Amino acid sequence: MIATDTAFDDAKHFYTQVLNILNEHGLNYMLGGGFAMYHYTGIDRDTKDLDIFCKAAEYPKILKLMADKGFQTELTDIRWLAKIFNGEHYIDIIFDTVNNICKVDQTWYDHATDGEYNGVAVKFMPAEELVWCKLYVQNRERYDGADINHLLLKKGETLDWKRVLFRMDQHWHLLLAQLLIFQFVYPADYHQIIPKWLFDELVEKATEQYDIPASLEKVCRGPVIDQTQYEVDIKNWNYKVSTIKTT
Repeated sequence: MIATDTAFDDAKHFYTQVLNILNEHGLNYMLGGGFAMYHYTGIDRDTKDLDIFCKAAEYPKILKLMADKGFQTELTDIRWLAKIFNGEHYIDIIFDTVNNICKVDQTWYDHATDGEYNGVAVKFMPAEELVWCKLYVQNRERYDGADINHLLLKKGETLDWKRVLFRMDQHWHLLLAQLLIFQFVYPADYHQIIPKWLFDELVEKATEQYDIPASLEKVCRGPVIDQTQYEVDIKNWNYKVSTIKTT
């Protein structure tokens, strides 16, 4: 969290400086995280960093450019994350998610929305992909269910629900669970926000699970949404880790 006005101003200057440099050099990126939430919902919150999303092929260009400009850079995790530092402040460069499911591809750019940060023209990651990524954040330390509900409340009527369903594909269960929670939280709003065809299709999928044989292998898909709390299943209870398919 940014604790003081001075720290806030320093962070804001750092973010603006980096975004201007990226724009001047024509590099592709999108803003995500708390700034995308503000863009789509108007919810304002203190944030300790700025999240920039890009394709995996593009983060090396961003790191090299920023290193040439004198910033400290770091390839934090080659699977999904790099960073740019300026003192105590930093920017996350995200090209996948920690579970390697939500890989940034060209369609993110195709559906990104225009906006600005502190007077700098930027693109924000699509609301559909923001929902997609947040559906997998369900651990003890951080649960993004409320964020998703707020996104659906403010943008649900204009979401491309077919693309959301496509993104969830093998993990449609998480989408259905979230829609039920949304129905619980907003009983006066879900009728006009959640398409009935989507709800019916997901419920039919859930019903069909009882018509197919149970898995012979004891599989736990818990680590897809929380890599800590389901360790006991894998280490002590002899469950197999679910194979994670990237898209």
